[in-house]
Amino acid sequence: MAPQNPRTIAIRDILTRLCTYYGLRPERLGNTEIDVTSLLELPVVRQYAQRTGLPAGESLLPVVRETAQRLSPTDRLIADSALALGLFRDNPPDGIDLSRLYADNLGPRREYLVEHWRRLHRALGVDHIPEPPTVKRLRTSSEGDTFTVLADLLTADAGYVIPQAMPSGKILVSLPDSVQRPKSVTVVGDAVIDHLYRVDGFPAADRAARGSFTRPPGGKGLNRAVAAARLGLDVALVSAVGNDKDGAEILDFLTNENVRCDLVKVVDGGRSPVTAVIMDSSGETRLIGCKDDRVKLEVADLQTGAVHAALASSEVVLLTLEHPRGVAEQVLAMVRGMRPRPQVIVCPSPSPAVPQDLYQYLEVVDYLVGSPSELRAMLPVVSTDSTEESAKILRGLGVRAVCAIDGFRCSVRSERLKLDVGRFQGALKNSAGAAAAFSAALACRVVETGGELDAKDVIWATAAMIPTQQLGAVPRAMPDKDRIDDVVRQGNKQ
Repeated sequence: MAPQNPRTIAIRDILTRLCTYYGLRPERLGNTEIDVTSLLELPVVRQYAQRTGLPAGESLLPVVRETAQRLSPTDRLIADSALALGLFRDNPPDGIDLSRLYADNLGPRREYLVEHWRRLHRALGVDHIPEPPTVKRLRTSSEGDTFTVLADLLTADAGYVIPQAMPSGKILVSLPDSVQRPKSVTVVGDAVIDHLYRVDGFPAADRAARGSFTRPPGGKGLNRAVAAARLGLDVALVSAVGNDKDGAEILDFLTNENVRCDLVKVVDGGRSPVTAVIMDSSGETRLIGCKDDRVKLEVADLQTGAVHAALASSEVVLLTLEHPRGVAEQVLAMVRGMRPRPQVIVCPSPSPAVPQDLYQYLEVVDYLVGSPSELRAMLPVVSTDSTEESAKILRGLGVRAVCAIDGFRCSVRSERLKLDVGRFQGALKNSAGAAAAFSAALACRVVETGGELDAKDVIWATAAMIPTQQLGAVPRAMPDKDRIDDVVRQGNKQ
């Protein structure tokens, strides 16, 4: 079901964002700093607040409950479970465990809804009950369709205007001390289909090389998003794909890896990006990017309530530079105006054509993560003889910490740290997923420590690169926490 208009899209996307943990329960609204302006300024919410004398924040849940009663029975059940509306609290059906139907996390709520699909429909007096969906179908399509209908009802007032998604003027809900913040990360980067060619060695000009071929999902943004999700983080990816078979495969892969893809732009008639990856037996790669100019993120795609809410509610924003000029600058400009603002990790890959465009925003970059050559490319006017010198200049431009990734080694330079980590031995020279694994592991430790990393955190992130030496699909090689811990233990024994 396609959204009807921009106001429906804005409200639908915020409902999608809110449902992930506690739904619309008060503790969810206070779970992090989410921009709920668009919801609280709905005319139906304002009218309810005026009629009852309640604040707008306390009026939201009863308004959504009342509106959900106007949905079809199936949509009503999906909205009730996804948003934890509590429509059955006053009169629970026989055999229904409300603590599971309205569990703290969305995953168990989905599973319980599917398990008791028929019983819940019968409680609403439905005679012809549709076939139960799978949890995957709920996640990928049914909930989105339901939220679209619900958002359309909530925004039915023709006088409603979507507020601009600007850093200032947000209506925020404070975080109670008793509620834990979600470990959320928003990744902005590419998602592609890799055409992966494995060869023993790169062919000479007049020779052909024998090899093997696979076509897994990949891309710098997708790889980092999957790596972060495997470390237990709540991850959303901001990207663009075409409305084609490859795009559907990318979205399905992200969903199966527990990466939120409701912020992935799907371009009608466009071909999803493809990257030809030629990889030899040592892990060295050569890349050929094939893109449809229609399939890209644009600055306007970022200026929505949904993207602003995702960035504002994230602990970490992880940014790569595949998107067109202006996109990275817009992300950094939005983050700069947020209070409190998320920690920012920038991976300057591919190297920007005009890195000077980013200089005015480097003060919000907490960690700049790149290879020595990528760090030098950030300084096109200055010739540097060493990574140490590049890091010094970049820190002078405002970057808090510079992380140089060279093979499976890492050097970090910041006000607090001067650290070189090279204790982990690799079987290969390099691996295509090493930088993605490091960046995601760094984001994980930033979330868990509040942003003040020490030597052991950097060592842990460096260890995350070692398991990526599988010469195959890059995202499938991303390690979980136990695997990284094991590498650290083995490294400590050396």
